[in-house]
Amino acid sequence: MALVERTDEGGIARLTMNAPERLNALSDAMLAELQAAFDAIAADPGVKVVILSGAGRAFCAGHDLKEMQAGRQSEDRGAAYFGDLFGRCSRLMGSIRALPQPVIAQVHGIATAAGCQLVATCDMAVAAEGTRFGVNGVNIGLFCSTPMVALTRAVPAKAAFEMLTTGRFVEVNEAVQIGLINRAVPEAELAAATEELARTVAGKLSGAVRIGKRLFYDQGERGEADAYALAGAAMVENMLMRDTAEGIQAFLEKRKPDWH
Repeated sequence: MALVERTDEGGIARLTMNAPERLNALSDAMLAELQAAFDAIAADPGVKVVILSGAGRAFCAGHDLKEMQAGRQSEDRGAAYFGDLFGRCSRLMGSIRALPQPVIAQVHGIATAAGCQLVATCDMAVAAEGTRFGVNGVNIGLFCSTPMVALTRAVPAKAAFEMLTTGRFVEVNEAVQIGLINRAVPEAELAAATEELARTVAGKLSGAVRIGKRLFYDQGERGEADAYALAGAAMVENMLMRDTAEGIQAFLEKRKPDWH
């Protein structure tokens, strides 16, 4: 049975982490299957939006602690294993951020440690009421350093620091307030609400959205002058697209665009 199941419909690729008995922990095998899935989607022009969800009671409980404990017994007291593990995890998070298509996390149950990192890494997130978020490795003596990278880029610094140093859970209302997720909905409405958001984005010109996603993150790492230079170049690229010219003309003529 696949640890990551993919279904496609209407330009939306749905990836479901499928290890419910382990709360969809990011085991070595889960990381590998997620990486392969995102690599495949990156090369698939038919996909406009991705939804990432988890089967069972939770979205994702972070790294597989039993597997990590076993890795500690490896050569050089586990340094090689842990270096490789966190390198592979960081590569996955970078792949999601670099993916041409927007990624929406559909979250329920819990999203802890690297699971919370996944939520923070995704471009948008919709969560079920009752979901809890945490980077609570500090509670077992392990500071969530790699999850911190995504978290501090998604929420205000003081909120992130408190989460990291206290290990407390954040409920959905606070998660919305600090910007970790876009919205919370009743659990019975979670799939439909996430699908609605995905379909809204999928209905836009995918070439423009891809340019916009790339620029969104690139400009955020630059000073204002450099950011405007990047944005100006992106606007030129976008304006020269055939479908953009058609979109503008259709707006002027008060009709729907004939995008290809």
